[in-house]
Amino acid sequence: MSPRDDTLYLSILQPFMIISLLFSQPLVFFGWAVAMILAIAVHEFSHATMATYLGDQTARLQGRLTLNPLAHLDVWGTILMLTIGFGWGKPVPFNPYNLKFQRFGPALVSLAGPISNLLMVVVGILVLKFVYPLTGLGPDNGLQLLIELFIMINAVLMIFNFIPLPPLDGSKALFAILPRRFERQRMFIEKYGILILFGMLLFLPGVFDAIFGVTLGVINWFIAL
Repeated sequence: MSPRDDTLYLSILQPFMIISLLFSQPLVFFGWAVAMILAIAVHEFSHATMATYLGDQTARLQGRLTLNPLAHLDVWGTILMLTIGFGWGKPVPFNPYNLKFQRFGPALVSLAGPISNLLMVVVGILVLKFVYPLTGLGPDNGLQLLIELFIMINAVLMIFNFIPLPPLDGSKALFAILPRRFERQRMFIEKYGILILFGMLLFLPGVFDAIFGVTLGVINWFIAL
């Protein structure tokens, strides 16, 4: 992943940039779409797996315990993802009262998603460093582009979902460790978290650019090891 690639990858994180790639760089667009769909499938499957492991069968009974992307894609979330570059998967249902750990169970189910994205980053880097060179394909091949996009998207999903604002996964971890005396603050975050998140996306995009820029720098560092 070269500095030129970093510029490209940071640019496609901007709103409405994705759809423009369909006409200017269709290979990047389709590679991004495939990588995003796969990353979301792994993310949601991990939620379902953790919920099932902790004793709740809701996700399994609703057909979510699968890596089939069709089971995890939300219609509107997918449309927005392919047009403005910001979307979502279908939330995995679970009953917190069926989980083995009443207080920390929901947090474990939620954190399973971004942690799975971290594992995919590691797998992608290992494939790019040790498996891809065995193919004999050059650095400009579409397969390398797909792997690089898969690494980047999983890293972005991991970091984005660790933000402790609903409906992101990090909020469940925050609520699990938040002392009881902060119940009023928790209710405020639950009620207005999504508005705060959209406000940050609209008015503080530089914050996310900086975070994602650091993410790409860390990924490049791992690849260079």
